[in-house]
Order: sequence, then structure tokens, then C-alpha cells
Amino acid sequence: MRSKFLGTGVALVTPFTSDNLVDIEALERLVNYVVDRGVEYLVVLGTTAETATLNKQEKELVIATVKSVNDGRVPLVLGMGSNNTYDLVDQLKETDMSGFDAILSVSPYYNKPTQEGIYQHFKMVAENSPLPVILYNVPGRTGSNMLPATVLRLANEFDNIIGIKEASGDLTQAMRIINEKPEDFLVISGDDMLALPMVLAGGAGVISVIGQGFPKEFSEMIRYGLLHKTKEAFDLQYKIMNSIDYIFEEGNPAGIKALLEILGVCSGGVRLPLVKASGNLYEKLLVFSEKFNAITV
Repeated sequence: MRSKFLGTGVALVTPFTSDNLVDIEALERLVNYVVDRGVEYLVVLGTTAETATLNKQEKELVIATVKSVNDGRVPLVLGMGSNNTYDLVDQLKETDMSGFDAILSVSPYYNKPTQEGIYQHFKMVAENSPLPVILYNVPGRTGSNMLPATVLRLANEFDNIIGIKEASGDLTQAMRIINEKPEDFLVISGDDMLALPMVLAGGAGVISVIGQGFPKEFSEMIRYGLLHKTKEAFDLQYKIMNSIDYIFEEGNPAGIKALLEILGVCSGGVRLPLVKASGNLYEKLLVFSEKFNAITV
């Protein structure tokens, strides 16, 4: 079961229409675009999906759309996180998770819990989740870092905590987890630029943002990494890497949505408090994508 999450997962954006509604046709197009180009799994309603700006009905619409168009082709992971532990437990009990293979649960944000608080939070998640749990550590958004000792404690004590999306940006921290983890525990990069080095250090792959812009090339890079074909992998890394800088230059997902608009997949519109990428960033991404396509054709 854990092998489902080896390789490249992509954290799907939520496309919006010019009227600021969920764009179902564009979401269908996006799912087909990434699945047809070789990604291994999809993450639905993560940070990149602007989930914090979606109401309950919109979330249900996104879930139904992705499940329908994916049609069982690749595994699905559902974002299920909160800084209110008891509310999250209620959600885990009440949410229809049919069609999903795991949940991705972010470390509690804003509250800044201690390591013991983080442990107790995920203990309750593990005890109440009907699906396997992938932890998500992203200190830049949550305001607290889930340290290796806490991750390893959870990995060793709960069989249904199967991995972590590690997005601290600290390769040494990831390596400490990889070195001491249970054999089948998955350490998944949450940082596109560090994904290949993390894989070569023993990681399981990546949950990517740029992977939905260039799914064929990025997922191929990760597969090369898993096979320890380092030259082939780094050749692709160096072709892609400038675009990774660009898509995060003005925040996520404004950057990746700008790229997806250039590629004809969906519009670049985001919801407040985020704003659409600047004309200058569009120009950088346009120039990059034109050169990149010339390189990869």
C-alpha cells in the first residue's frame, strides 16, 4: 500500500473562473494533464488548492470532480488538517473518504504547540482516521517545526502513520528522519528544489507544486532519482530549477497558476487575500516555458 506513494504526487490547484467560482472544466483538464503525463498520485485540498478560501460546498465539488475525472487511474490523497484537534477528529469521523487512499494532515498552525502538543494532536488523528496518515511539516506556514524526534516517535508508535511530507527546507533534518525511521516509513519532500537530493538520500519522492506545470519531466526526474540514475536526474533538475524559483517568487499558488495559464490549463486567478501574479512574473514564466519546451521536445 505504501508503494502507492513512491514517486511524484502533485498538490493540485483549484482553478477559478473570471467570476471567482470553482472552474470545473479547468479542474478536469488539470487532472487529465498531470495524470496523462505520468505523475504517480494526486493530493486534493492541500495548501496549494487555496483550501482555506473554499467553503464546504466548494470542497465537496472539488473532491467529486477529481474523483470522477481521475476514475481510479492514480491514488488520491485528501488534505485534512486543522489547528483545532477536536474539530479535526469530528471531520475525520464525518467526511466521506471513499475513493481516497490516505490523508495528508498538516501540523497545527498558528497555535505554535510544543513538540508534546504536536505529538498528542497526531495521536488523536491516528486513532480516529479511517485512512493511513501522511504527516505534513511546513514550518514556514505553521509557525512551528515538527522535529525529527517527534516524527520518529509517531512513526514508531502508530502503524497507520505511514509517512511525512517534510517541507522545512532543511535537508539535514530530512536526513535525520531518513536515517532513523522505520524501514517502510515514507519521507516525502515538500520542497521542489530539494526533492531530488532528498530522494537520493533515501526519500520516497515528492508532493510537488511545479510537478503540475511540468509533470512529465519532473516525475521522470524523481523516477531517475529513485533508480539512482544521478546524471539523468540532475540533467532534468538543472533544466527545471529556474522555474521552481519563479513559481514561488510571489507566493504559492499565484506562481504555479500563472504558469498553468501560460500552458493553457487554467486561469491564473486566485482568491483574496492572495493576488494574481504580476506581469513581470508572467513574462519570466513565458520565456522559461518557451525555452523549456524547445529543450524537451
